[in-house]
Amino acid sequence: MKSPVRPHQLILRLATGASILNSGLNKRGADEDTAVSLHGMAVGTYPFLDKIDPATFTRLLSAGEIALGSALLVPLVPNRLAGAGLSAFAAGLLGLYLRTPGMHKPRSLAPTQEGIGLSKDLWLLGAGLALILEECEDHCHKGD
Repeated sequence: MKSPVRPHQLILRLATGASILNSGLNKRGADEDTAVSLHGMAVGTYPFLDKIDPATFTRLLSAGEIALGSALLVPLVPNRLAGAGLSAFAAGLLGLYLRTPGMHKPRSLAPTQEGIGLSKDLWLLGAGLALILEECEDHCHKGD
């Protein structure tokens, strides 16, 4: 049986999956201060999250990161599905970067010192879109 993931795709999936899985595992059992901080930053960008208490938000974020990281690491999950999840997650992180004051320089997308960590999440979006687009391209060319 042919593997649904090619070696170059596996590299993208391993790098992103390991990073996201680690982030999710590190948030498990987060203390109250950490939960309040994570929740506060998210609410500043996505106000609807204010309806969720900080501890629940952090547990859900942790579980989501663990699920996404695991999906990326398991080659049986199709690239298009793993790439869609990764792209959606990255878009949310980039929303934090773009909408949180002080993350980028005025009238510029260049990060401030505080924004470097979030600005780097652009690579997650690129990896997710690459997984989706390559699979779409392969599917479209089968008719040629």
